Amino acid sequence: MSGSTRPGVKWRLAWLTRPMDDAVRAAFDAVPRKGFLPRGSQWRAGHDGPIPIGRGQTNSQPRTVAAMLRLLDVRPGQRALDVGAGSGWTTALLAHLVGPTGHVLGVELEPELVEWGSANLAASGSGARIRAADPDVLGAPDDAPWDRILVSAEAHRLPQQLVDQLADPGRLVVPVAGSMTLVVKEDGALTTSRHGYYRFVPLR
Repeated sequence: MSGSTRPGVKWRLAWLTRPMDDAVRAAFDAVPRKGFLPRGSQWRAGHDGPIPIGRGQTNSQPRTVAAMLRLLDVRPGQRALDVGAGSGWTTALLAHLVGPTGHVLGVELEPELVEWGSANLAASGSGARIRAADPDVLGAPDDAPWDRILVSAEAHRLPQQLVDQLADPGRLVVPVAGSMTLVVKEDGALTTSRHGYYRFVPLR
């Protein structure tokens, strides 16, 4: 989707107005996208599309982020992992959703984005953190299990390494071969469902 708002015009997230979206809408209101964009792109914060942030990465389309957070169904007090944290925006949104009793960790491969995303989180007052990802390890297995795992990059197939890091019960949202995929783990059983088609940068 294309288009943008003029600087100074308040951005209204029309797709977040349903009562069931109160928590997600509150997170978007509390964590403005502008603070997680390059300075030269901040005027485009209201653009409902991905915005480049360098190193071949993007700050994801807000509509897509909202859809992923709804599927993830984050609750206060949970432990959440953000894979491909980038600018730190989704990490900060997750931190707002888990609240002060929860814990959020973002992992990112690009060193420049780790530094920048961490600075963005600090400036926003978020209690979450981003650390450099191990190129040979997907996710953060040493800190598992995770109640919620959000992946902002597209996998060719469902990443078993991340499924193994889920708590029971737990939820994982990850784009797989173009389809937004939700994995729910409960009582040792896994349920997988698809929720629309999306395009993301590749998961590495």
